[in-house]
Amino acid sequence: MKDNSEKASLRKLLLEKRDATSFDLMNILAKSIQKKLKKIESYRQAQKIGAYYPIGSEVHTQDIIQEVLSEGKQVFLPKVIGKNIEFRKIESFSNLENGSFDIMEPKEECPKDNKLDILLVPTVGISPKGVRLGYGHGFYDRFLAENKIETISLIFEKQIIKNIPRSDHDVTIDWIVSEDRIIDTSKVR
Repeated sequence: MKDNSEKASLRKLLLEKRDATSFDLMNILAKSIQKKLKKIESYRQAQKIGAYYPIGSEVHTQDIIQEVLSEGKQVFLPKVIGKNIEFRKIESFSNLENGSFDIMEPKEECPKDNKLDILLVPTVGISPKGVRLGYGHGFYDRFLAENKIETISLIFEKQIIKNIPRSDHDVTIDWIVSEDRIIDTSKVR
């Protein structure tokens, strides 16, 4: 249980740091992250991209989603189904509605497909080795345990920290993209 309280206090600290970022600065950093994201070959080649609609002070993904759609690629966003998530295809932001946890989700009629080429994962904090700290609900860890998909964490540099407590069920992230750098976690492990 020590692990959970350590994660909870770290989560609170990192969210406070992230929440202190001004909206204007978040937009500037998100544009820098978007440019760096395109340097990852597997992302550029991907045709079916899983993303997330940002909440609060998460890295803004709307421009990334719009860019992927304008390139004629497919975009999938998560929909909470009980204790799990599944990914549904969207054609535009009009396919979204307010869902679980007050997060914009694909509408019920959007087609489900969990066989994605790459997945952008929302992240509260991460270590350079790819140990991710999420919101503590386990949705992405459960999904990624069942679906082997290359993952990319979009994150502000100030949220990359040396060590994050790891639980047995935690899934390691493959790539980390911040406004300052790209980390291939397979080269750090």
